[in-house]
Amino acid sequence: MKIAIPNKGRLQTPTIQFLNSVGIKPTANDDRALMVPTSWDGVQLVTIRTEDIPNIVEAGAAELGITGLDYVMESGADVEELIKLDFGRSRIVLAVPQAWNIDDPEEIKGEIRIATKYFNLATRYLERKGIRAKLVKISGAAEIMPSLGAADAIIDVTSTGTTLKLHGLKPIDTVAESYALVIGNKDWMRSEEADRINLVLTMMKGALNARGKKMIFMNVDDNSLKNVISSLPAMLAPAVSRLSGTEAWEVVTVADEDDLPEVIAKAKTAGARDIVVVNIEKVIK
Repeated sequence: MKIAIPNKGRLQTPTIQFLNSVGIKPTANDDRALMVPTSWDGVQLVTIRTEDIPNIVEAGAAELGITGLDYVMESGADVEELIKLDFGRSRIVLAVPQAWNIDDPEEIKGEIRIATKYFNLATRYLERKGIRAKLVKISGAAEIMPSLGAADAIIDVTSTGTTLKLHGLKPIDTVAESYALVIGNKDWMRSEEADRINLVLTMMKGALNARGKKMIFMNVDDNSLKNVISSLPAMLAPAVSRLSGTEAWEVVTVADEDDLPEVIAKAKTAGARDIVVVNIEKVIK
């Protein structure tokens, strides 16, 4: 089976890091390679432009793809949105020169020129807002276009707004929200690779479920067991097992990393000792 991933851009590195956490690791380092074998037998990566991934998956050239929701919406590709990922959060915004001194698209007077690579998204937005504009379709950086005199404003993606500010622009409206996601061909469940695809999706969800979670092991004496268990968080309930030849128990639970200091402090106060904290790779539900 094939998974289409970005060959460059803001989603490339976090996508590779995510696949590594799943256990799908590229086994070739040639940046020119379009088909990359992985540590999983029978799973290949297809490295292509992020914006082309929805169409590639729709056509069945790859069973799965990792791309941005903005590109799925822009392409109009008929694909299945399978997993929302925890990276790549951004906004598609209408940005105008700071010198315009306006803060709302309703304040725009007359027809303007807008540079964008999101031609379809921009067209729908402008129609919805009733803004008269001529779209200047581009494939590169939009931020420079007003400075060059090629456009008056832009519709483009932003994460922090820093790049817009550096180019003398400011966002005045959000066209769409975006994030990274796993998409699939609509017929993937009828594919010969359905079992393998389902396993990949299960492991992807497992890696996401494990993000920010830690497993905690501790030893607890008989007389402290009830108090320790009542102090602990758990996914369902803490696991408890008798330590051989002792009047003590091993207690195992899972906690969010952000809550770890408080969890450990409460457990120690309740009587836990020999506390060990370890990373969790995957949580399969």
